[in-house]
Amino acid sequence: MPETKTVRLTETVKAGGCASKLSPAILDKILPKLPRQTDPNVLVGFDHADDAGVYKLSEELALVQTVDFFTPMVDDPFTFGQIAATNALSDIYAMGGRPITALAHVCFPGTGDTDILEQILQGGLSKMIEAGCSVVGGHSVRDEEMKFGYSVTGLINPHKVLANDGAKIGDRLLFTKALGTGVITTALKKGEAKQSWVDGAIKSMTTLNKKAAEVIAPYAGTTVHSMTDITGFGLVAHAREIALASKISMRLFVNKIPVLDGALECIRAGHVPAGLKANREFAECVVGYEGDISEEMQAILFDPQTAGGLLISVDEKSASPLAQALNDAGIAAVEIGEVLPYGKPLITVS
Repeated sequence: MPETKTVRLTETVKAGGCASKLSPAILDKILPKLPRQTDPNVLVGFDHADDAGVYKLSEELALVQTVDFFTPMVDDPFTFGQIAATNALSDIYAMGGRPITALAHVCFPGTGDTDILEQILQGGLSKMIEAGCSVVGGHSVRDEEMKFGYSVTGLINPHKVLANDGAKIGDRLLFTKALGTGVITTALKKGEAKQSWVDGAIKSMTTLNKKAAEVIAPYAGTTVHSMTDITGFGLVAHAREIALASKISMRLFVNKIPVLDGALECIRAGHVPAGLKANREFAECVVGYEGDISEEMQAILFDPQTAGGLLISVDEKSASPLAQALNDAGIAAVEIGEVLPYGKPLITVS
């Protein structure tokens, strides 16, 4: 009997997960040239690079919509499906919404192993079920480089939308996950990641932001002023989006930023995804470093995250109670910075 070779999904693509996204510099150049929205019911469009769009239906109800799909960043098809679903759902949670329906997006080789495709779909559906979000259909095309994800629609109170433009001077910045999925999955693709590092990254990428969003919900529109999820553009570039939209500056405390086990080792070994380099080239111009900050820690701030954590801008008095509530719910939220008056540099890392 001939020996069957197991397909490593990461070997079939050039870049995996959110590291496969276009450079933010490309989008920053093109999107401002597009016509502005004139429909007054569009509460959030693409003007401030928010996580999802919001469309008002009534005074108390709005739709929140997003789309997210990408290439494999892990080798197991079921896990890849789970991560893709977790990542797509995160945009709804980041706006303060509740996901209700989803449409699958499938790009798959015409002669590919259908068992692999079935496992991907099964993995994605398992997370959608966990989120209470119904998959109602989808679309597929033949593509030699497989890609998978979802369009997700949710519901939100239009008075409690957590857009990028809401951060206020004096707010504290909380973060709910650790950085490093991009560099660890790059090492995995090269076959040079320790299994414990991969396990930690997968646990992070398959953990829904659902519970965190539920804890945050009572604070939305009152003491939580803005929120985003840290995904493909990395911590600094996503923080930049809030700073520009809110016309404020930020200070990040580098020694408080959580990092996944093995991530700094991956950077030292040269396992740096192209997405990290693109993010850094685009956004480091707004950063000012204070003190002795290692090259590895500087680099991790630009690491493209897949299904990353929530960055929350919350009133100073509510920061500790909210962090404690998140911790009590099993979410390792930590305070990593503060909101300052607008000035240069836009983001200080100290």
